[in-house]
Amino acid sequence: REELQHMDMTGEYRIPAPRQRVWEALNDPETLKAAIPGCEELNKLSDNEMEAKVRAKVGPVSATFTGKVTLSELNAPVSYKISGEGKGGAAGYAKGGAEVSLAEDGADTVLSYQAKADVGGKLAQIGSRLIQGTAKKMADDFFGKFSTIVGDRFAAEQPAAPAAAPTLPPPTWAPAPTAIE
Repeated sequence: REELQHMDMTGEYRIPAPRQRVWEALNDPETLKAAIPGCEELNKLSDNEMEAKVRAKVGPVSATFTGKVTLSELNAPVSYKISGEGKGGAAGYAKGGAEVSLAEDGADTVLSYQAKADVGGKLAQIGSRLIQGTAKKMADDFFGKFSTIVGDRFAAEQPAAPAAAPTLPPPTWAPAPTAIE
């Protein structure tokens, strides 16, 4: 009987950028690639399908996973479902998905996710606590870096606030305006 480990994770992140910008970034392969820990390649196959190559280390097992990432249930700019399946050769495989939703909060966006993942093969024999810990860390690293990238990019595009000119009272020596007859 094959080993299989299952895990559930949830998280919430505040991103200092408008919801539409966060949504665009969630659908942008370059941004995703930059935020995914160990991601070596991420290529767009179609509007809702990408191919990924990710290096991951779980305890003593290090492997490169290749697989597909699919976006579904797209409800712009509110929520989507992202799912993927990666094969890591002798190390085994991982598959999972997350429901990601975006809520506006003032000028910021609150991203929340609920993820499920299954790990099989050699990886699944490592021990559930280590796998859970690694998966949670990868999710935190991803969403943390994603939030930073999107927030920084948005901040860089904002015009710098002009320095407020100090308002001084008119000088007292100014001659009083005289009515011209």
